[in-house]
Amino acid sequence: MSLSELQIGSPLRMHLLWVVLAVALIWLLSMASARRAATKFVTSEMRQRVLGRTNQIRNAASLALAITSLALLVAALLDVRWGQVSRPVPQSGIEVMFVLDVSRSMLAEDVTPSRLDRAKQMIKDTIDEMAGDRVGLVLFAGEVKQQIPMTSHYDDFKSRLDEVGPDNLVRGGSRLGDAITVAAVGYLTQTNEHKAMVLVTDGEDMESKPVEAAKRAKEEKGITIFTIGLGDLDAGARIPVKTRTGRSTFVQHDGETVLSKLNGDILARVATETGGAYIPAGTKQVNMADVYHGYIATVEQQEFETTKVDGYEARFVWFLAPAIALLVAQITIAKD
Repeated sequence: MSLSELQIGSPLRMHLLWVVLAVALIWLLSMASARRAATKFVTSEMRQRVLGRTNQIRNAASLALAITSLALLVAALLDVRWGQVSRPVPQSGIEVMFVLDVSRSMLAEDVTPSRLDRAKQMIKDTIDEMAGDRVGLVLFAGEVKQQIPMTSHYDDFKSRLDEVGPDNLVRGGSRLGDAITVAAVGYLTQTNEHKAMVLVTDGEDMESKPVEAAKRAKEEKGITIFTIGLGDLDAGARIPVKTRTGRSTFVQHDGETVLSKLNGDILARVATETGGAYIPAGTKQVNMADVYHGYIATVEQQEFETTKVDGYEARFVWFLAPAIALLVAQITIAKD
């Protein structure tokens, strides 16, 4: 097996390897410190017990087992895969275009950890409920970009979703109507059926006429739009931003700190215009399984062509099982 046949399912967790290295260094420094202390402050008889060959071997074995166990646990968390497999994709489903707001206001932290991070997790939770639907992704702020065309490769979709943010678009702002218009032409299905659009945003808009855009999408493309509103409806929240020097501050206008609030009214009108539904998430956790099965999945399905998806077999158990065994062995040695 060559390195080209390996796939890392969760590359964003690579930083955990530094944790393993840090633990090893701390342990080694601790052992060296204990050795110096024993040399200086204990009797020769006690020194032999502490620094004897048997004790040194036990400490070295304990360290090796602990570090190896940690390394294997990290490998399991990285979701290392190899060995290509093909799996059939169900033949029926709908096309769901996710439209994600990546404007600066989505960085507000009235939703933990931020509106944008919560939005991404909500999209992932929705996809986890799907079996054969196709999914696509459109990003918008002051401009609009189709980030991911319609696909049935859910793992790839979620990996690419992790990487998106305000830096994906050059122009700031929030053009909700333009986002709906661009997303409406991203479907593969030509008939005016079997199409859903899920709009995840705080509802702020720069007069791009989103209700009119939603009406056209329904009349011309048969798209049902579901809107999810994030953010505090009353108090709002500050919008974090970094200065050129890297210092964290908040967006201001005319010397006053800007507060971003959820605009639920416009999102409710967009959904109503297309026969969809508005989910006022606000700052609360929402069960996206209920949203998918109760709303999105009610859109009439269609028959897709039979396809097979190639992927790599998940092998995390190969790392997890020995990691646990080595950890148990390390604990046993440490107690002796």
